[in-house]
Amino acid sequence: MMTCARWTSLLLLLFLNTVMAQTDSRYQPKKYVEIQHPDWVKNATLYELNVRQFSTQGTFKEVEKQLPRLRKMGIKIIWLMPVQPIGVVNRKGTLGSYYSVKDYLAVNPEFGTEQDFRHLVKAIHDQGMYVIIDWVANHSSWDNDLAKQHPEWYSKTRDGKFQSTPWRDYDDIIDFDYSQPGLRKYMTEALKFWVKNYNIDGFRCDVASFVPLDFWENARAELDGIKPVFMLAEAEDKELHRKAFDATYNWTLWNVLHAIAKQDKNVKMLSEGYIAEHVSIFPRDGIRMNFTDNHDKNSWEGTQYTNFGAALPAAIVFTSLMDGMPLIYSGQEAGLDRSLQFFERDPIVWKFSENEKLFTQLFKLKLRNQALWNGSAGGEMIRIMNDGMDQAISFVREKNGDKVLVFMNLSKMPVQVNFDTSLDVGAYTDLFTGEEKILDADLTLSLKPWDYVVLYRGK
Repeated sequence: MMTCARWTSLLLLLFLNTVMAQTDSRYQPKKYVEIQHPDWVKNATLYELNVRQFSTQGTFKEVEKQLPRLRKMGIKIIWLMPVQPIGVVNRKGTLGSYYSVKDYLAVNPEFGTEQDFRHLVKAIHDQGMYVIIDWVANHSSWDNDLAKQHPEWYSKTRDGKFQSTPWRDYDDIIDFDYSQPGLRKYMTEALKFWVKNYNIDGFRCDVASFVPLDFWENARAELDGIKPVFMLAEAEDKELHRKAFDATYNWTLWNVLHAIAKQDKNVKMLSEGYIAEHVSIFPRDGIRMNFTDNHDKNSWEGTQYTNFGAALPAAIVFTSLMDGMPLIYSGQEAGLDRSLQFFERDPIVWKFSENEKLFTQLFKLKLRNQALWNGSAGGEMIRIMNDGMDQAISFVREKNGDKVLVFMNLSKMPVQVNFDTSLDVGAYTDLFTGEEKILDADLTLSLKPWDYVVLYRGK
């Protein structure tokens, strides 16, 4: 048997080890995300704006006319698809792809003049919103002057010719070679040019994971030396968040929600598959961009429109309220139900849609309720248990006295579900009816297919 003296010695040793651990840097938790998000990103939402299709004229000036409407919807960041001139050599279709850049330092005359673009940026800022532009660092058009001036900056085939992105059929572009320091310097200075000369607030970076991470990390540091910027990567790679990007794409969430909506997959694919992993391993201060549509899903090279059918409103609600920054693609708020052509003029038909009302309700709640803010500024996504988990999903987010509870039927069958709300007893407001709801320890809801209830309270 252990003597009293030995017990005392052991307890003292444990105490000393605990004290030492508190001051030993080896045992301190370390932040994964090392960059600092601009303060205005904390409750931001995104709007991807396809200038060519946004109006009949397809110009910057026409975009300005709709800015007040976008602000009223609760949009915080306008993302403009590439605004630079488009290559002519090997062009796809009549007008070509935005992502075949002919000149990194110029404005596409199809949309207007440099002064027109400058005026648009100011108009966005005057509405209290921010603006980022698409950046295509991985490749250029065939007729970009860089191909003649610096052919060594491009990757080559085995027989020494320019090549498109390996293993992809993008024959209107040619790939850069980022082993070249000169290219890295040029591309970094080009990024800085748009921030300095046009006062934009950041970039959405095309196929970001195809460009070396150390390039992005240095570029971010140099950009932040000018002003705090917001950087969105078209990629899901976790390491992009450490020193380069504020946000990355949430392709996985889109795929899971679409499988539930169109392939009758069990909701556990979302809850016990995707969400369980997301809340466990994704950096707390990283931000995922959540979406139900974007230009890739909507129209890339004439692919079929990939909609969510009757599940669309539920998918919009979920992607807007879960952890992450929600995105609207041009025309979604007008009930866009077809693919926009990508290489031709195909203006959006603007009309009232219930989608706009839904987005507005969700985004305005996000702006004012800290539980829904982005990254560590918002509340963690915590599961509320229920007795219908094959069809229903429920969760709560809470931050600094603000709170949002979400109850959803993500199936095509009606359900009656009992929810354990014992930790959430109290008074709330129903987001969509405006009615007050008093929650007891148990909540029973009869939910129609793809139905949802959102309750909130706050300061």
